[in-house]
Amino acid sequence: MAQQRLQKDDTIVVIAGRERGKQGKVLRVLPAKGRVVVEQINVVKRHQKARSQQQQGGIIEKEAWLDVSNVMPLCGRCGKPSRIGHRKLEDGRSVRVCRRCNETLGGA
Repeated sequence: MAQQRLQKDDTIVVIAGRERGKQGKVLRVLPAKGRVVVEQINVVKRHQKARSQQQQGGIIEKEAWLDVSNVMPLCGRCGKPSRIGHRKLEDGRSVRVCRRCNETLGGA
């Protein structure tokens, strides 16, 4: 499997679908399925059954999955959506870099 280009807490922009143009922070990543959950994006309503006296039932709102192909990471330096490259540092660590401005994005 290829290296993962998105990580938890990355800032992304949605590039396709009904939420196109919105920005948010990645909450969860499922690399095996190629999906991400983004904060306050793709919010759906779910009907939940009450399990006990403390946990009430009702209609709850939660974030649904987005396909990783429908989002692009935002570069912190240039502020634009960009593709991600990988580079090895002198000490052997691999880091993610912005393909627009070659800025390091964080650990990989």
